[in-house]
Amino acid sequence: MKIRTIVATLFAALLATTLSAQEVAEQQIAHEEEVTTQEVDSKKSKRKKKEVQYNENGEIIKTGLNFGPLPVVAFDADKGFQLGALLNIYNFEDGSTYPNPMTHWYFEASFFTKGSQLFVVSYDNKNLIPGVRWSTAVTLTNEKALDFYGFNGYTSHYNHEAVALGKDKQNVDNYIYTPFYRTNRLALLAKTDFVGNIWEKKLFWEAGYHFSYIKQGEINREKINKNKADYKVYPDEMPTLYELYRDWGIISDQEAYGGINSTVRLGLLFDTRDKEGAPTRGIWAEGHLTLAPKWLGTTNPYYRYSLTFRHYVPIVDRDVLTFAYRLNYEGTFGTQAPYYVLPFITTMGQSYDRDGMGGYRTIRGIMRNRVQGLDMASYNVEFRWRFVNFKLWKQNIAFGLNIFSDGTMVTKGYDMAFKGEEQYREAYNAYMAEGLGHDRPHISVGAGLRFIMNQNFIVAFEYGLPISRFSKNPIIKNQDGNGAFYINTGFLF
Repeated sequence: MKIRTIVATLFAALLATTLSAQEVAEQQIAHEEEVTTQEVDSKKSKRKKKEVQYNENGEIIKTGLNFGPLPVVAFDADKGFQLGALLNIYNFEDGSTYPNPMTHWYFEASFFTKGSQLFVVSYDNKNLIPGVRWSTAVTLTNEKALDFYGFNGYTSHYNHEAVALGKDKQNVDNYIYTPFYRTNRLALLAKTDFVGNIWEKKLFWEAGYHFSYIKQGEINREKINKNKADYKVYPDEMPTLYELYRDWGIISDQEAYGGINSTVRLGLLFDTRDKEGAPTRGIWAEGHLTLAPKWLGTTNPYYRYSLTFRHYVPIVDRDVLTFAYRLNYEGTFGTQAPYYVLPFITTMGQSYDRDGMGGYRTIRGIMRNRVQGLDMASYNVEFRWRFVNFKLWKQNIAFGLNIFSDGTMVTKGYDMAFKGEEQYREAYNAYMAEGLGHDRPHISVGAGLRFIMNQNFIVAFEYGLPISRFSKNPIIKNQDGNGAFYINTGFLF
């Protein structure tokens, strides 16, 4: 009995062990199946995440980093052909803010056939500082032949006939006259701006520090005349307009060669745009103060203000047809500001300062820097028609046409009273007699074509024509140039 009992006990224990092993094996199998199911579900989830998402307009919602390296092959009638390279880096993160990126890097290095160089590094970030948008930029421009047509618009006469004769290669009696309207300028600009919410992410405060070093002076005649036929060489004895302005005391010795601008900018911003790169509805309005006191390091102190109102009105929805306009006023407190700051248009935020009432960024078709004064008013009006949209290589591609009219005029003039030596007065009086006593509107009309990718990268082809070409008034006729063609990036506003 004892042996039977022992055998029975061992058999029962073995059976129990076998059953336990089977249970363990079954549990292991069940666990492996569960893990496999989770992995499959995870892979499916990842595939879903990788699926292309679309917004209400049928556009692909971009996420993460997007790179846009491109060669720069452009043309600006004021600067010549542009050659170089640029790189846009957009970070859309999870895509919730598309088409507005959360961060944006921009790099550019380019050269112009008329002697200019441009180097830009800019950065824009919306979430590095909680609740504050931070934008910073450094730009360097080196211009061997910067346009300088004098002050107060039509008050300063432009000798278009001499310019035309000088460009005639068959005419051996007239040297190239364009250097008369040129100066040499090196401009280093650095800025950092902060924008914060005041009310419902529509009304914002703006504050920033802007520094610039500007070195300006006479043209380098040796470089200007390089490779020119003898009969086209600009004579050494012939002064430029900049040099005449110095002789007449319009440009003082204290300001003549530029200086340092150390400025604080303060502003208010109202922004209800549907998107930043290519807006089609909403208002974008700003008011800025620029304070450049002596104690902050400014060479020639000044105080200025700027008011800008932009409005985008959808005529046909889904970005098809938009009416857009911009009204701008650049003003000066008091009656003095250094001449070398007058061309720059006040900006804050993502943009950096650019110069010229006249040219692609301000008044298309008018000669660059044609209009300079203490106070200037301007307008831009456009109809923008996006006539085709499609997807290519997972990118949102569109083409658009626009027609426009731009205009500007000086409303408070720079002091052009004679302050030089008496030997120069006769030439001054003859020059002033050729111009108008006050400025009038400089107006242009034109049209353009745009290539638009992902609402942010935009290449523009535009032509502007000044209506002064058709004026019957001999003092106005041809005073703004013959028109200009541009290949550039972005919308004007």
